[in-house]
Amino acid sequence: MSVTPQQAATAAGRDAEARPPRPTRPRGMRACQAVLDATRELLGEGGLPAATIDAISARSCVSKATIYKYWPSRTAVAAESFGMEMADAIPLPDTGSAVGDLTEQVRRVSVFYHSHWGRVFAQLLAACVADPGAARFFRHFFLADRRKAIAELWQRAVERGEVDPAVDVETATDLLFGPLIFRLLAGHAPLDETRANALAKAALTGLLSRDGR
Repeated sequence: MSVTPQQAATAAGRDAEARPPRPTRPRGMRACQAVLDATRELLGEGGLPAATIDAISARSCVSKATIYKYWPSRTAVAAESFGMEMADAIPLPDTGSAVGDLTEQVRRVSVFYHSHWGRVFAQLLAACVADPGAARFFRHFFLADRRKAIAELWQRAVERGEVDPAVDVETATDLLFGPLIFRLLAGHAPLDETRANALAKAALTGLLSRDGR
């Protein structure tokens, strides 16, 4: 399906509007990085409750006024920092096959959510429900980047002819990784390798029997 110039311009405008402000000068960039690094440390030590603006400011040696210049709340800072942590913790696999890549990625995400960082993720999700400003940062700096990474795996699989190209990557991503988030929040089933493998297999091969198909 082709995209008209008007549609492309509209999409670009939405992206620009959604993009949170960022400094362009070296001093401001260094301050923002110090804030993100400090927040990441605090999240690792005590989760979202530990990442207060006062604590972030003290740890980063960046004023609260500067923090609020680029983030609307401590939850917004935490959302961006969490995205950095998860990106570093879960590199994309390259096993040589679509089934291997996607199954391994589901396993890695499951292990990550089973750790202390899974609790931080749950805290962020809950906080973003009541904080639209923070939710914007969560979508931009965490969700968009993670989905972009999965899109890379999916495109690799499409180019190999191993998956159905009619299935869009958004649907595939939700089917593969949505159950992990549900299990993390609901707590009705553990996040272990066996169940991660089962979820990936069901998402990749379908639920219907041969007769059902």
